[in-house]
Amino acid sequence: MPLPSQTIRVNLAERSYDIEIGSGNLAHVGPFLSRLGKVSHAVLITDQNVQEPHAMRAAESLAGESAEVDVVAVEPGEPSKSIDVAAGLWQGLLELGADRQTVVVAVGGGVVGDLAGFIAATYARGIRFFQVPTSLLAQVDSSVGGKVGVNLPGAKNMVGAFLQPLGVLIDTATLETLPPREYRAGLGEVVKYGVILDAELFDYLEANVAALIARDHEVLSHVIARCCRLKADVVERDEREETGQRAVLNYGHTFAHALEALAGYGKLLHGEAVAIGMVCASRLAQRLGRIDAGLTQRQRSLLEALGLPVELPQLDRDKILDTMTHDKKVQHGRLRFVLPSRPGHVELVGDLDPADVRAALDR
Repeated sequence: MPLPSQTIRVNLAERSYDIEIGSGNLAHVGPFLSRLGKVSHAVLITDQNVQEPHAMRAAESLAGESAEVDVVAVEPGEPSKSIDVAAGLWQGLLELGADRQTVVVAVGGGVVGDLAGFIAATYARGIRFFQVPTSLLAQVDSSVGGKVGVNLPGAKNMVGAFLQPLGVLIDTATLETLPPREYRAGLGEVVKYGVILDAELFDYLEANVAALIARDHEVLSHVIARCCRLKADVVERDEREETGQRAVLNYGHTFAHALEALAGYGKLLHGEAVAIGMVCASRLAQRLGRIDAGLTQRQRSLLEALGLPVELPQLDRDKILDTMTHDKKVQHGRLRFVLPSRPGHVELVGDLDPADVRAALDR
């Protein structure tokens, strides 16, 4: 029996939009978009893993609204978030006759959403964009908030833009086809929200490990809606990362982005890197006397119970530290980290001694 859908509103003045969360609601894409304005041409960007059945079902829904629909599939995985792939998509849109009235619809995980959004933000100086995230990581995090972009060889998400979507449609049923490793990686971002913003959510996750692993739709709908609401609240206060409030969402990410870049994009999934990065950040906070060992252990235990890695891969520690100095969140060459001070609360801490940061890479 389908669960009733929930709607989360992201309030950003004229850029406001709704996130519809349901189970079995993928066929609503066409009607959802039609309510937002006439759609005569949609270019649906997906990857080859998601094309069947999810992207084609979304395409059928759009075609049912009398829209011309073109489907373009890229190679799955982080390497597709590149300037070379973007250039191929720009040329592809040109050949498909895309213009300022075209809507780019992203159907896929975080890579597809970031890449398709970057294409929408830059083609013809910006065209409309709609998100249909099909991975847990994209549903709780990357599809919400308007960040789009691609990677440079040594720096993740260094080239991009802010482009809020027309809307976001989340169908938890798409998670049933997600490979176990990809699904678990999304749980890393879910845990992040509990640590940084909502101690009650963290408690809920600890109490519902078995249901999360089993991909229970009721539990997932609750968790996804809560994560979306938490992120929407932050984005509403700091849409373009100008006040520093949005920085809390980067908990664990300074470590994570360095690990991803050094391991080679796609070798370590983003959610896996975030899980390891959160443990490192918590150890750093512990070393600085901001928290006790108990909070670090709670994070480790929950992440391990959800099947996520918590130990650093075999990478040179000095290279990790050097790579972190090239992160977008560095200011004037000084490392800044989002660090916990208690469950459900983090703060941005700057001007740290590199020796403390390096020490946090090891137990």
